[in-house]
Amino acid sequence: MGKITFQNTNNPTITMAAVLNLPPDFGEKKTYPAIVVSHPGGGVKEQTAGTYARELAEKGFVTIAYDASYQGESTGEPRQLENPYVRTEDVSCVVDYFTTLPYVDNHRIGAMGICAGAGYTANAALNDHRIKAVATASLVNIGSMFRNGWENTVKDAEAIQYLDAGSSARTADASKAEKARIPLAPEKESDAPNEELRQAWEYYHTSRAECPTAPGFATARSLNQIITYDAFNKAEAFLTQPILCVVGSNAGSKWMSDDLLARAASKDKKMHVIEGANHMDLYDGKTQVHETISVIVPFFTEKLAKA
Repeated sequence: MGKITFQNTNNPTITMAAVLNLPPDFGEKKTYPAIVVSHPGGGVKEQTAGTYARELAEKGFVTIAYDASYQGESTGEPRQLENPYVRTEDVSCVVDYFTTLPYVDNHRIGAMGICAGAGYTANAALNDHRIKAVATASLVNIGSMFRNGWENTVKDAEAIQYLDAGSSARTADASKAEKARIPLAPEKESDAPNEELRQAWEYYHTSRAECPTAPGFATARSLNQIITYDAFNKAEAFLTQPILCVVGSNAGSKWMSDDLLARAASKDKKMHVIEGANHMDLYDGKTQVHETISVIVPFFTEKLAKA
């Protein structure tokens, strides 16, 4: 169907920009399972989220890839706010929109996300049980990553400096100074500490996948929400839906998928490991995306089947 807009039901002053994808056999009098696909921190719907949304639609699902509030082509000020609580609510706002579509079966809605979008997806699902199944690719719990580092080598308390930086940014914002920002991917190749994160720079800042609406940074004030955020808070009680985590064997971020599966209350949870793949390979690596789709499609087909 293409690009659409709809009102954000959590904040009606925001207009969400999205891409709606329909299955090849689409008929308005039929009903279909639906999947909301959430982009990484710093990303937009035209990048990896859009890739997965299109691939899933080809397999029979109604899908939406969308731009987060304050980002991409969605509205909201300040631009590039990365408030994880808002991003979690955005997932449910897309579910809200799905329920208004006569061709979507409201009892067969799933959600997937990539990187931080996967963490937000898990958090949305533990809050919102209209989401019946969860799939993740290269999952990142953005709070854990900012607190503990890419490979979980930093203690929580050492992140206090980032809380202070967030507070300083808010003070500066209040005086209408130029808004401070933080990178969500290395802004220069020389900033990357390893090959995996060098590929993150390459993805967002070169022809590999750069997009004018995805500058790859967030407002520094976002640190006040990010640092104390836990995408899996109370997962041991409330995240009961089926879960599939797809990760690369060489991904520095793999520990966060391990953490989700260890903590989630779900009795139907599993991991698929793509051998030799790193975090970024699942964004746009042809063979890695193909393998991810090859396990996610049967997962959603089974879990979102008609009762």
